[in-house]
Amino acid sequence: MNFLHVTTFYPPYSFGGDAMHIYRLSHALADLGHYVEVVHCRDSYHLLHPTAPEVEFPEHPGVVRRELRSRFGALSPLLSHQTGRPWLKGRLLRDVLRQRHFDVIHFHNISLLGPAVLWLDNAVGPSVKIYTTHEHWLICPMHVLWKFNRWPCEKPHCLPCVILGKRPPQLWRYTGLLQRAAQAVDQFVSPSRFTARMHAERGFPRPVAHLPYFIERRDSEWKDPGPRPQERPYFLFVGRLEKIKGLQTLIPLWRSLPEVDLLVAGTGTYEGELRKMAAAMPNVKFLGPLSQKQLGAFYVHAVAAIVPSITYETFGMISIEAFARKTPVIVRDLGALPEPVEDSGGGFVYRTDAELLAAVRRLAASPGLRDQLGEKGYQAFLEYWCTEAHLTQYFRFLREAAERKFGSVPWEENSRLSPVPSSLLAGREQTCRPS
Repeated sequence: MNFLHVTTFYPPYSFGGDAMHIYRLSHALADLGHYVEVVHCRDSYHLLHPTAPEVEFPEHPGVVRRELRSRFGALSPLLSHQTGRPWLKGRLLRDVLRQRHFDVIHFHNISLLGPAVLWLDNAVGPSVKIYTTHEHWLICPMHVLWKFNRWPCEKPHCLPCVILGKRPPQLWRYTGLLQRAAQAVDQFVSPSRFTARMHAERGFPRPVAHLPYFIERRDSEWKDPGPRPQERPYFLFVGRLEKIKGLQTLIPLWRSLPEVDLLVAGTGTYEGELRKMAAAMPNVKFLGPLSQKQLGAFYVHAVAAIVPSITYETFGMISIEAFARKTPVIVRDLGALPEPVEDSGGGFVYRTDAELLAAVRRLAASPGLRDQLGEKGYQAFLEYWCTEAHLTQYFRFLREAAERKFGSVPWEENSRLSPVPSSLLAGREQTCRPS
């Protein structure tokens, strides 16, 4: 099969978990023998981050990465942001679609390409279009349902929110362009039940199905973890250092936890303020941006990973990264964050500072409990969030969309079908557990 992934950001020209999911999915499909292309906008990355990426990502020999770049530089994503159309990138995208027939066109974060990109299609031949709601961009011009740049959005007031957030208003959002373009997509999916429900509650006109994220197994890391990063026990924060990620809610609490450290992996625009908050606290340590390979030992040896986001996350990626290493998590009771914990029993959900401190102290004092919760998280990871489990559902959605659209599954009729386990194509249940 031939896959085309269309997105604004892709590693290393990326910032968050949505790009990492595309990276993992593209590599997983290429590992199965599929032809995979990824088209992303390098101009958009440099609009927000003028310098080179800090972390390198290995390229997969089976994934063709195409950068969208215009001689107008930052003007290109700005024009798409304001008009909803990929004006300076449209020809490049159409050229890609003329060069090869794609069985699947998968849209991801298209915020700086515009909703009109959803109308792009193969020059010839049938294709299925799928869209993953990595953010709340379809229902929120600020992407993250963060109201007035101060709190989670409980009720939309979009125009004043955008102005207070120092973003230029997008007039196309009031024209019906997004709703019309969305009709060109055959299947919308969301990484969490919460995000799928939020799209329905905020008036998005198309149904959104649940397709959780995944990561590859990390068994070698917990079976042979190597030396500890440090002797003192520690809890781990991983994520972008932005206000909405909530690290500033942890740092003051760590003054009452001198017996354990808080290690912080990541970088972002709020980093300077966070470092100032922790300047006189030797038990709060900043590690800078780390690759997944570098993070492995930090996850494995952590007492737990903490996810304190103060806005509506679309999934708990940090949770499943921890579970894959048999490490429990402590997450805020907000948005999609509780779902992996509720589905696994692999940690604690907290609402108040007191509940967070109680969970930290309880895990720090009981290695047995820590291991028990980590094992629960790992067993659920094998069931729901490993590569095989994700691809089972992914191919099932593609087949169902093709049957609705064409009355058959075109790629299954192709005698030159790329090698795919028949169980995945048929949508039969697969997990990472040995058969």
